[in-house]
Amino acid sequence: MTGSPLVDFFLALAVALGGAKAFGALARRVGQPAVVGEITVGLLIGPMALSGMTDGALLPASAQPLLTALADVGLALFMLVIGYEMDASFLRGRGRAAGGLAAGSVLVPLAGGVALAVPLSGTYAGGERLPFVLFVGVALSVTAFPVLARILADRGLNRHPVGGMSLAAAAVGDLVAWLLLAGITAYAGAAGQWRMALLPVYLVLMACVVRPLLARALARAERRGIPAPRLLPALVAGLMLSCAATEWLGVHFIFGAFAFGAVMPRSLGPTLRTGLIENIELAGCLLLPLYFVLAGTKVDVSGFGPAALGALAAVLAVAVLTKAGGAYAGARLAGVGHGEALPAAVLMNTRGLTEIVIVAVGLELGLITEDLYSIMIVMAVLTTAMTGPLLRLTGFGPGDAATAGKAATPSPDGPRPAADGPRPAAAPALRAPAGERPEPAKTA
Repeated sequence: MTGSPLVDFFLALAVALGGAKAFGALARRVGQPAVVGEITVGLLIGPMALSGMTDGALLPASAQPLLTALADVGLALFMLVIGYEMDASFLRGRGRAAGGLAAGSVLVPLAGGVALAVPLSGTYAGGERLPFVLFVGVALSVTAFPVLARILADRGLNRHPVGGMSLAAAAVGDLVAWLLLAGITAYAGAAGQWRMALLPVYLVLMACVVRPLLARALARAERRGIPAPRLLPALVAGLMLSCAATEWLGVHFIFGAFAFGAVMPRSLGPTLRTGLIENIELAGCLLLPLYFVLAGTKVDVSGFGPAALGALAAVLAVAVLTKAGGAYAGARLAGVGHGEALPAAVLMNTRGLTEIVIVAVGLELGLITEDLYSIMIVMAVLTTAMTGPLLRLTGFGPGDAATAGKAATPSPDGPRPAADGPRPAAAPALRAPAGERPEPAKTA
């Protein structure tokens, strides 16, 4: 751009964040999650759209390390919220149905992904064959919990039995996917064997030392009436230490962020608890779109030949058929009727930002090639974009939510609030984390 690294960084940051906001709003206007628009910005400023003399004009190489660092901080904040908001209360009253839906939507695409990866490994494996095969299976098995929450909230379906069941199953499925990915990451990074041996020590410290320390410190702060914004720097410092620990151990930093969120106490009063999470989400909301913009810049399908296009078609077909088919079969086997199992299967096919994060980790670790990365990102965007239209085709919509009040099983914690309203302390949040939150209503 200008030749000055710092000036180039500020200009590139303005382009990325401004573009993410504009295209994210445009995506929401046409009924799509914001992440679709954010990925589109990356495509437009990346090598696929800008080549030759203009390549790097909007995103110069000198600015990319700083942008990547900021994007990683946003991702860490996002993973903290995911870890915090995943708890067993999602399964209350939905155990059998959500369990069947989760099992079918994870196991079938996991097996399908592994089977598909075997013939693809000769061309698209970035390293050893076994980690590649397992990674593709895990990548095809995920459901984007936060994007799913946003889709349900936008359609007024977050209080519908199908919406609650799907969210609970997505939470379980995502947890399994993150655990499997952690195992694959540990196996792939086995070069530092002695450090990996310390991973159980880290987990014990997080559960037995960090968790009670956080509980006591936050309870003391609550008694003293310390507002949430003043606690945020200390929590972010702890988050960064946890990320640094897992990165040093040879496991990706996202698992350190997830673990830190998982051990944060949930027994706080509603004011402090909501304030903390909303402040963390606010910080993440600024930086997380940058992560998806940068993810889009790495996608390049302009040089794809017939073989690569065939691989894309195969990945997309296996992803959709195994995910939707497995989810439908699992729900039906758990006793869910056809009218609820079909829209639940469509909802579980949403991959969105969770898929993008996992695929980006695979590329960073050298498990997959850049071509397969591009294929998987295209698949993630398409499966997310098709959720809304397919849901309308099933005839499942807000009208069902309006008539489901009496049919729905009441929650043990009482009625759930709307997605953009305050939530009680004992109830889990059925809302999208930072970056996928509905816009607040304007008042006259």
